[in-house]
Amino acid sequence: MAIRITRVYTRRGDHGDTDLVGGVRAPKDSPRIDAYGSVDELNAAVGVVRAFNESERRRHAACRQLDGILRKLQSELFDLGGELATPPAARVQGMFQIGAAEVKALEVQMDRCQKDLAPLKSFILPGGGRTSALLHVARTVCRRAERDVLRLMRTEDVGEWPLAYLNRLSDLLFVLSRWVGHHRREREYLWERPLEREAALRVARRRSTRS
Repeated sequence: MAIRITRVYTRRGDHGDTDLVGGVRAPKDSPRIDAYGSVDELNAAVGVVRAFNESERRRHAACRQLDGILRKLQSELFDLGGELATPPAARVQGMFQIGAAEVKALEVQMDRCQKDLAPLKSFILPGGGRTSALLHVARTVCRRAERDVLRLMRTEDVGEWPLAYLNRLSDLLFVLSRWVGHHRREREYLWERPLEREAALRVARRRSTRS
């Protein structure tokens, strides 16, 4: 189906409500708007990752592969946003919905990336290279979207798969952050326990006094 947008503003939302799919009006701070709004924000965060990754695509095969993965995810997130913007009464037969196949595909992608990575022995601090750090930001936005969808599920029927998809996607974004950093040979910063931090601080102090 072709889409043609001739004007962006409508003035219909000036008083704090908006149209859902099917024409029903809803307050802009309702759980359903929060849910698909957070998914939209997540899509934008993934777009920022792609923009920062763009300059590395020619030099690193992993960065080219990452862009393909993220481009597919952005389309799926757009589909999910449309699904969440559709109340149960407006659903039609044959309408696309996120399901088991999409969730399984995320798991398959994670398993492929994990084969390149050493097992974790500590928690990771968000950071590393720019692309890795931004993937962590996208991961945290994904967790918020997951919470918003869960709140919506307490009051309305959205099915089981949107929540499962976001739960799995946040895991994939974490793995992708490690994976692209590994292939670019970037340092991975691990969480240090309080006693470990104190010991490291004492060593640093001794070194500074000697120099």
